[in-house]
Amino acid sequence: MANVGDLLHALESFAPLRYAGDWDNVGLIVGSRRQPLTGPVLLTIDLAEDVLEEARAARASAILAYHPPIFTPIKSLTDDTAMGRMLLEAMAHGMAVVSPHSTLDAAPGGMTDWLCEAISGSTTEGTIAGDVRALTPHRERPPSQAIKLVTFVPKKDADQLRNALASAGAGIIGAYTACSFGVDGHGTFFAGDEANPTIGETGQLERVEEVRLEMVCSHAAVPIAMETLRQFHPYEEPAVDLYELLPEPVRHAGAGRRLVLDRPASPAEIGDRLKTFLGIPAVKVAALGGNMNEPVRTVGVCPGAGASLRSHALAAGCDLFVTGEMTHHDALDLLRKGCGVLLAGHTNTERGYLPRLKDRLAGLTEGVEYVVSTTDRTPFTWM
Repeated sequence: MANVGDLLHALESFAPLRYAGDWDNVGLIVGSRRQPLTGPVLLTIDLAEDVLEEARAARASAILAYHPPIFTPIKSLTDDTAMGRMLLEAMAHGMAVVSPHSTLDAAPGGMTDWLCEAISGSTTEGTIAGDVRALTPHRERPPSQAIKLVTFVPKKDADQLRNALASAGAGIIGAYTACSFGVDGHGTFFAGDEANPTIGETGQLERVEEVRLEMVCSHAAVPIAMETLRQFHPYEEPAVDLYELLPEPVRHAGAGRRLVLDRPASPAEIGDRLKTFLGIPAVKVAALGGNMNEPVRTVGVCPGAGASLRSHALAAGCDLFVTGEMTHHDALDLLRKGCGVLLAGHTNTERGYLPRLKDRLAGLTEGVEYVVSTTDRTPFTWM
């Protein structure tokens, strides 16, 4: 029987925890990874009292709440607060609580890309009619490639040193080990009277054929790699450089999206697309110059509250920024800098993704039932 750990593993396969914002609280919020999923998993945007009652009635084993019920650090979990009461009740009824939040926003094919489909006018599920990339690309580098270790060794000793460093954990790239790069060159040194040179003599300039040997290394392996290098390097004082390597940007993963439409569309047309796609009666639009019919080509996209990405949207040359909510002054800031704004409601830009998430998870966890909440809703009513 599948357990909560299997649910977390399924989420991790397409929305890994490393995609989470450093401000976020994602993963297992309440419960045990070993807890069996004897009942359904209820998917919701927010954990509210009626959602919890729905989960109880369905005898759910877990609740997947997109927004983390515990967002800021707490010192106690009691029934003195509404959220505390709900989480304690979930625990009492054996329900785990899981939250993907920003990992799902950042993931390729996740919530943000789903919203881009509608904005682009695509008629094919999973396809975006335009070029799309992250506004703030996720950056990552495997731990084994965090440091570049560089040394200079006589040509005849290069192979022995390379093998020794490999045994110390250097040179791991994916499934490959003993990875290195060498460039032939000439090294020079002048040995003083106190030196004991391996090659040449004291008191004169020496010129030696050397290999510049480069190997990647993890932070954890650097101490043993350095000890090994000094043990196997023939020089009394080997020259060593350690370079901290920058993480690589991942174009299609990260917060927000920059969408370049295949066919430019006006803010009015994009608004109509979203109303149909999201099933909502209205959107708020602040078009440049008040012109709702002037076509735009480059659109910034962020579900929920995207104001923190507005500077990135401007830097990416966006003509329009589509998100759920934004303050009046943040919207004015964008307009004054040449970018229109379209607001469709915070959870309106998120909730419609849950059925797709349900299908994705069901395909990864055999025997687990997923149910999208029917009581989860926006707290606002359009009048």
